[in-house]
This record gives sequence, C-alpha cells and structure tokens, in this order.
Amino acid sequence: MKLEEKLEQDIKAALLSGDKVKATTLRGLKATLLNVKVANGKRDEGLSDDEVLAVFGKESKKRQESADFYVQGNSQDRADAELTEKAVIDAYLPAQVSEEEIAKAVEEAIASTGASTPADMGKVIGQVKGKFGASADGAVIARLAKEKLA
Repeated sequence: MKLEEKLEQDIKAALLSGDKVKATTLRGLKATLLNVKVANGKRDEGLSDDEVLAVFGKESKKRQESADFYVQGNSQDRADAELTEKAVIDAYLPAQVSEEEIAKAVEEAIASTGASTPADMGKVIGQVKGKFGASADGAVIARLAKEKLA
C-alpha cells in the first residue's frame, strides 16, 4: 500500500475515533502533499513513497524547530502541541539511524572518496545520504563529516 493511501485510511480512522489532534495533523500533511504535487506537476500521477517520506521528514523537522523556539520563549504548552504533531508524523517515517552508524558510514565515505579537506564535504555527505536516505538526519551527517575533515 502506498503511503498516500495509508494516510487517507488513517485520516478516516482518526475522524471515526474522535482523535482531533491526529486528524488535524494528518489533514495538514495531506494538504502539504497536494501542494507539493501541484508544484511538481504530479497532481494526477501522485508522488512516489520516497518523495512522500521526504515531505514527511521536512514537516517533522519543522515541528521540532517550532517546539524548540517555543521552549526558548517559555511557552511549554505550545511546544508540547508541536511535539505531539511531530510524533504523529514520525510514525510514518522509517526508524532513524544511530549516530554511531552514521559516524562509521562517514569514515567509510571519506576513505572511499579520498576526501581530506572540508571542501570535500559534499562528496562525503552525498555518499552517506545515498546509503541511508531519509533514515539519517542530514544535520548529523554534515556535523560528523565536518568534524572528521576539519
């Protein structure tokens, strides 16, 4: 089953169960997917699961950033609301790779590409992202690559 179909079913289930937070969050995701489809000219054929996961990953990251700002602004109730939405979105994302696994992959990428300076970071990051895809946080990859090449 495609992720978009699963999203539709989950929206219906959330509405039937009366889970307003989940229903609202999933409807927001559906609207975001529609916007992406229209922007990419794929409204009729839809998005691939990888494209849907990329959108979900961005939305999850937005919720985390918003929660962090709310915490800085001493608004814990709003931060909790954002984190609740993030949890709903994260249920659709693949499990994240641990930092240790990313560090190992960064070292392997440095060895295989011959990278030696911070100018070679793009090669290393590209290879690691190609290996893990959406299951690895790009910020963690970039930080580890920068540390190893500095």
